Amino acid sequence: MKPVFSKQPSVGGRLLVLGGLSLVLVLVGSRLDFMAPLRSQLSVVSAPFYWLLDVPHRIGDQFSGMLTSRRELVAENERLRAEALILNAKLQKYIELRAENVRLRGLMNSAERLSDTVVVAEVVGVASDPSRHKLTVDKGTDQGAYVGQPVIDANGLLGQLVEVGKIHSRVLLITDSAHALPVRVSRNGLRAVAEGTGLIDELSLAHVAATTDIRVGDLLVSSGLGGRFPSGYPVGEVTEVTIDPGKPFAEVRARPMAKLDRSRNVLLVFGNVASQEAPSPIAGGDDAQSSDESSGAAP
Repeated sequence: MKPVFSKQPSVGGRLLVLGGLSLVLVLVGSRLDFMAPLRSQLSVVSAPFYWLLDVPHRIGDQFSGMLTSRRELVAENERLRAEALILNAKLQKYIELRAENVRLRGLMNSAERLSDTVVVAEVVGVASDPSRHKLTVDKGTDQGAYVGQPVIDANGLLGQLVEVGKIHSRVLLITDSAHALPVRVSRNGLRAVAEGTGLIDELSLAHVAATTDIRVGDLLVSSGLGGRFPSGYPVGEVTEVTIDPGKPFAEVRARPMAKLDRSRNVLLVFGNVASQEAPSPIAGGDDAQSSDESSGAAP
C-alpha cells in the first residue's frame, strides 16, 4: 500500500543539485576530451531549439529593416524628385540659350551675306492692340536708328521703324494693314506692291493683272523702288493665285518669309539702298502696277 505522505526533495533542492551537476559537467568537459562526442550530439539535438528561440529576433530585425528601407526609399525619392525639378529648370534655361544661340547665329550668317551695315536689336515688346502689327526693339537714336529704317530677321524683311526714341523704337510689320512695299518676283522680275492684310501670316499683292505670269511658290523680294527698302531682301512666297474671268486683276496671296510672330532678335539695316532697277518687259503687268512703287512703303 502506497503511503499517504511521502518525503521528497523540494524544488529548490532539485535545482541546486542540477546546477551543481551542470557545473561539474562544464568543468570536466573543459578539461577532458571524452565529452566532445557528447557535445557534438547535443548540439545537433539543440539546434532546432536555438532556431526557434532566434525567430522573434530575426522577425524583429526583418521588420526593422523593412521600416528603415521604406524610410530611406521615401527620403531618396524626395531627394531625386527635387534634383529632377532643379535639372528640368536648368534644362529649360539651356534650351532657351541654345535657341537664342541658333537665332543669333542665323542673324550673323544673314549679316555676313549683306553688303549693308547692320545692328542687332532685341524685341522687347509687342503692340497691345491685336489689329496693329507693331514691335518694340531695344535700339534708338543712341545707336543711330531713324524713322523708315528697314528691319530684317534671319529669314527676310520684317518691317520698318516708324517711331524712334532715345533707346527704344517701334517697328511696323509688313503684314500691318497700313503697310505696303514694292516687290518683284525673283523668277521673272515682275514688279508689284505687297500690302499687309492685318493677318500675321499673309500678304496681298495689289493690282496684278489676270494675264500676269505669277505662280504659287514664286519668291517675292524687295525691288528697291521708292528708296525706302534696299533691293533683294526676301519678302514672301506666293501661296495663292486666284483668277476670276470677270475681273481684270488676279487675287494673289503670299506668306511672309520673316518669322514675324517669333523673331526675338532682328537686324536694323544701315547703308545706301540699291539703285533702282531698270524696268523689265512684263506681259500685261506694267500698266497694272500702283504708283506706290515709286513712293516706297507707307508707314
